[in-house]
Amino acid sequence: MIRSLAPLLLAAALPLAAAQDATITDPDKYKLLLENDQVRVLEYRDRPGERTHEHRHPAFVVIALEPFRRRLHLPDGRTMVREFKAGEVMYSDAQAHVGENVGTTPTHVIMVELKR
Repeated sequence: MIRSLAPLLLAAALPLAAAQDATITDPDKYKLLLENDQVRVLEYRDRPGERTHEHRHPAFVVIALEPFRRRLHLPDGRTMVREFKAGEVMYSDAQAHVGENVGTTPTHVIMVELKR
């Protein structure tokens, strides 16, 4: 009986896992530029006042193409404000969050998600 339910249970879990991916939750903001077995490279853009849906990233590197300011809402209720100048680079451990542009300029970054 358990073996016959395994494919059904796996299929039920797939939409939940897919909903956590930023390109699924916010396809209007994230654009896939490159993916292989080592990395996934995304371009992200938004405008002041916009926010994302909750999503998850593995460990990643962000390269700011323009200056911006944003607030990250973490699942445990904490918030963090991050401000970048054009050209700044930052590494982050894996995290889930809602991002919100709280500045006066659009956000434009390249994000390199690490797979290993």
